[in-house]
Amino acid sequence: MSEYAQQPAEAFAQARECFEEALEWLAGPGAAALEHGDLEDEAGGRGRELVRRMLQGHMDLRAVREERRADVTGPGGVARTRAERDHARPLATVFGPVTVTRIAYRAPGARNVHPADEELNLPEEKYSHGLRRLAAVEAPRGSYDDAAAAITRATGVKTGKRQVEELAMRAAADVDAFYAARRPGQAPEDQVLMIQADGKGIVMREEGLRPATAKAAAAAKRKVAARLSPGEKSGRKRMAEIAAVTDVIPASRTPADIITPPGRDRAEPPKTQGKWLTASVTDDIGAVIAAAFDEAQRRDPGRERTWIALVDGNNTQIEAITAEAERRGVTVTIGIDFIHVIEYCWRAAWTFFEPGDPDAGDWVAGRATAILEGRAADVAAGIRRRATTYGYSPAERKGADTCAGYLDAKAPYLDYATALAKGWPIATGIIEGACRHIIKDRFDITGARWSLDGAEALLKLRALHANGDFDEYWPWHLHRERQRVYGLAA
Repeated sequence: MSEYAQQPAEAFAQARECFEEALEWLAGPGAAALEHGDLEDEAGGRGRELVRRMLQGHMDLRAVREERRADVTGPGGVARTRAERDHARPLATVFGPVTVTRIAYRAPGARNVHPADEELNLPEEKYSHGLRRLAAVEAPRGSYDDAAAAITRATGVKTGKRQVEELAMRAAADVDAFYAARRPGQAPEDQVLMIQADGKGIVMREEGLRPATAKAAAAAKRKVAARLSPGEKSGRKRMAEIAAVTDVIPASRTPADIITPPGRDRAEPPKTQGKWLTASVTDDIGAVIAAAFDEAQRRDPGRERTWIALVDGNNTQIEAITAEAERRGVTVTIGIDFIHVIEYCWRAAWTFFEPGDPDAGDWVAGRATAILEGRAADVAAGIRRRATTYGYSPAERKGADTCAGYLDAKAPYLDYATALAKGWPIATGIIEGACRHIIKDRFDITGARWSLDGAEALLKLRALHANGDFDEYWPWHLHRERQRVYGLAA
């Protein structure tokens, strides 16, 4: 037998030994005494060890067959004229630890170069891309401790909380670039492009707070040591901004379809599809809004479709959308979530009705219907007039004045009559749900305080998974990682 033919036999000797041991055990009395669940556990462990040894055998075979190269250079074009075999590095894989042995090319005063590492696309850290992928799947679902436990259950490999966090951050490194390069299919021109935006606070470590929040937190003195008193803020949160882009199939409606009289069936609402989410705790509102506009523009590069935006009334969001639309030369009709408007009407109602009075509901329904009909200014004037007629004091009429002031201030964004006639959505249910799913469900774990980089990575990964793009992203990310680690041209 030639030396080349003998190499596999030697490299895979331990794997064959492990396989024979597994067969011997399965055929023996020890396995015969077990129930099937215990058999599964034992066979699973032995199977992972067998595959680990097979993988190790393959790495050993590659090391034996690696041929010395000529003209090896490294960073800066420095030639590596010396070659030394048997340079080893550990690699933690989904099957367990293996050792990668390869030739190191050296030059005085220069870092070693290992061409075999590039061929294998080995990561800079010891954890394999397979483990990184598991971290990218499990870390966004629950706590890092839960993610580490899930990885151990799936692979038998033990990883620490810190390692899972670091792997997740590495996994999220290319999400923004992935979407910047993405070219989604164009929807029909009669489908409306809708942008929604919102924000929610995340409890941060002190170094992750924005300067103004950190300053306020340092200056604050608790009235009660054990908990916050009414009106106090913790000064521990940093706002995460989130935006959504969706395609909308319009469905025209009337105010009576929204404020439905007894006995009347509701009309079918506009249908949304192709939801895309982005979120960031490092970028400000303007940057997140700009990312949403990027996605909208990828869907409608010729600006042939109708663009609308829905927000909760946040002035900074409205200003950012207006500025971004002007910068890009696109017309965007901005509307305010109708549910938020209703909440202000309820504030006014408690000026005029006792808590629990069923007449309050009918009064709010009447005001809401008028607003939907395009008469928000009349509603505001009527609320003020009623409060004056009944002689309420400034304190007593505060809710009424707040509602009336809100309706006047937001008048340009309350054209619900047009929105309903054209079949556009008037509520921000998509972004409200995204705030709960992307932010609250993961970041509001009791006692959790987040680093800025860790929170940003998980926001990116949760949005990526919610968009259904993870499987497409992963090979793209690994290609980018290869370029990053080994300096290859894109």
